[in-house]
Amino acid sequence: MSNSKPQDQLVNELKDAFSLFDQDGDGKISIEELGAVLKKLGQCPSAEELQLMFSDVDQDNNGTIEFEEFMKMMEGGRNNVDTEDEIREAFRVFDKNNDGFISYEELKSMMSSLGETLTDKELNEMIRQADRDGNGVVDFEEFKSIFMKDISSNTD
Repeated sequence: MSNSKPQDQLVNELKDAFSLFDQDGDGKISIEELGAVLKKLGQCPSAEELQLMFSDVDQDNNGTIEFEEFMKMMEGGRNNVDTEDEIREAFRVFDKNNDGFISYEELKSMMSSLGETLTDKELNEMIRQADRDGNGVVDFEEFKSIFMKDISSNTD
């Protein structure tokens, strides 16, 4: 029972992430939607790389990624040896001015570019949850701890 809350929270976070990719809201991620989000995140895979990535996740080969497949992809990603490098790269995407911190404005800008319109309250809550030292911004270690917390709670 003690694991249900973190697990439920993780599933909700994965649903939120899934909705960023599922831009038309049909409950499935197309290869075009995957490519569009990766491009917004500063990644530019070739058509071949994108197809390979998509095929790896599309387990039932129906041409779309459903939520269950997305969850498996996210769970599988937590075991990569280069997880810290991937987290650092994600941090750099958010840290637009390269000052080593993610500010409220940078978070708002990134979420908006991903098609997520969040209220000031939601954005402030995201910063508050990650900002362990209370300085109003998120540094790399704080950013990383959010990912590591999700990873460790998902392995229980």
